[in-house]
Amino acid sequence: MSSPTVTEKRPYSTDAPTQDRSPDEAQIHHIPADGRDKSLVPTPTNDPLDPLNWSKVRKYNIVGIACFFYFLMTYLTMAPVPSFSLLEEQFDATYNQVNWSFGISAFGLAFGPLITSSLAETYGRRVVTIASTAIAVLASGCTSIKGQSVEQYMAARFFQGFAAGPAANVGLSIINDVSWEHERGFRIGLWALSANVGTVLGGIVGGFLATVSQYWVAYHVTIGFAFLLAWEVFFLPETQYPRAEVAAFEQRQAGAEARGEGLENSSLTIKRTTQLPWLNFRKIPGVLHPKPWATLITFCKLWAYPKLVASVCGYIFFDYWWIVTVLTMIPAAYAEYKIQIQGLFFAGALVGVIFAEIFCSGHLSDWIVARLARKNHGIRTPEMRLWLGYPGAIVSAIGLAVWGVSVQRGWHWITGQIGLFLFAVGLQAGNTTLSTYIVDSYPEHAIEVITFYSVIINISAFIVPWYIYNWTAAVGYGWCFGTQALLCAICLPPTYFVLHKWGPRWVKPIVLTSDEVPSNAAVEHVQGEKK
Repeated sequence: MSSPTVTEKRPYSTDAPTQDRSPDEAQIHHIPADGRDKSLVPTPTNDPLDPLNWSKVRKYNIVGIACFFYFLMTYLTMAPVPSFSLLEEQFDATYNQVNWSFGISAFGLAFGPLITSSLAETYGRRVVTIASTAIAVLASGCTSIKGQSVEQYMAARFFQGFAAGPAANVGLSIINDVSWEHERGFRIGLWALSANVGTVLGGIVGGFLATVSQYWVAYHVTIGFAFLLAWEVFFLPETQYPRAEVAAFEQRQAGAEARGEGLENSSLTIKRTTQLPWLNFRKIPGVLHPKPWATLITFCKLWAYPKLVASVCGYIFFDYWWIVTVLTMIPAAYAEYKIQIQGLFFAGALVGVIFAEIFCSGHLSDWIVARLARKNHGIRTPEMRLWLGYPGAIVSAIGLAVWGVSVQRGWHWITGQIGLFLFAVGLQAGNTTLSTYIVDSYPEHAIEVITFYSVIINISAFIVPWYIYNWTAAVGYGWCFGTQALLCAICLPPTYFVLHKWGPRWVKPIVLTSDEVPSNAAVEHVQGEKK
């Protein structure tokens, strides 16, 4: 294929078809001489291989894959919970010991993102996602082996979580790759919804399958990952894109055209997205290639950014933590009911997260930001995302208190379901608030900040089984979950207030290496916040 000249208006060397782009997205504005189109963020390109220029059908297929992977990540941890009594009998263990299997899988979920983040940046999202899902299929199958010891079961659960862990950081990076800033709230809301639905639906379905046997709980999780693997292999394109290099090339070309000059190299020949091999094992050109151990070092360095630390730790330890304590204790709280009925007690939380996403999560977050931006001369700031977190924290606290007291005093089961519903509504609103806030704050390092978030959230889940059973046994459900409600109501809103007041002052471009120069987009983002 001959290299197109500047006068042909085809500055790209590409074999990719362009007819799959929707009419509104195909008509991308030509980049002006300064290389900026202020109406869209990130800066648009004219490249048909740019994931932002793909059709909406293709984008939502990709978003669907990322969401289903995240759904299975939380689903696998919760599905065995209703069958704890069967696992106690199988392994001759106590409830507390069996509960550790939940913590072990969460421990694996924390390690997965640390290992795969750098690999996804270097070799691409697609190959890392496919490899992780294949390992998850194998590990999930191993949890169903009959006659194994409890130690072997724990090991399989660890690797199951380890393989599913990339759903958090790599999955959200994929969504970020195909989304404009004004679409981010809704799509990240769907992604957050997937995790919360997976958490509670795992308990419901796991309860019914446990009536057959605990092995069928493992079988159906394996089937789910096998389906996801096929979906990824045939329908997930590479979304890692050398945006900075393409944007710089277009700026040079636009400047040369304005001066009536020609470029010596008039075509961009680096392979990208759909031009890459079906399974790419070479470093993607035009992007940074961090060392394999860089993610662990980055995780440690990110503790120096108070805006990130305060938002992530505030939400996790004052709100998210308690969904793990509630759901892992449902079988013990309703021990007098049959296993399938115990699974149905997860339904209140399921209805809550779906209700929250429809009425008060992703779309509402985007609407709030758009409305506030109009009053701020069209300038968006990440702190605009935080307004949804205040009512979310209060609703979560009310739900926790109602559920704990209903169990302690033996109230009708519907009262507990109302409590779970309220808690889940607040949890979903808070999850969407946090996820969009940290990505909006550090869009140039989305995968790094989400890895930071994912590691901490799963470490917190790993810790829960080590204390929650003894805590409820010592003080009862009322005081245990009432204390959690107080922490959520008293501590989380002030955290949001601090971020509202001092967050813009704390912002600074993330620089992870001594020779790294902040991108123009990152610098302008920081300057816009300070204004």
